[in-house]
Amino acid sequence: MTKLTKEQATVIGAFTGVCCGPFSDVHGYAEKKLGRPIMTHEFAAKDLWAELKEACRDDFVALAYTPT
Repeated sequence: MTKLTKEQATVIGAFTGVCCGPFSDVHGYAEKKLGRPIMTHEFAAKDLWAELKEACRDDFVALAYTPT
């Protein structure tokens, strides 16, 4: 089985809300994608997750398997 890279785990965590690696990686990625600081308690808000999911959708889709 091939393990996820740090970047892949971060994108998956941000898109799904299920951390596959350190939360700090998802937090930093979320701030980058949303272009603003995010307080830790904001991750409890459904609105933040909806905004983040939309912001990282293209990165998540780019992880999709493509047969050769």
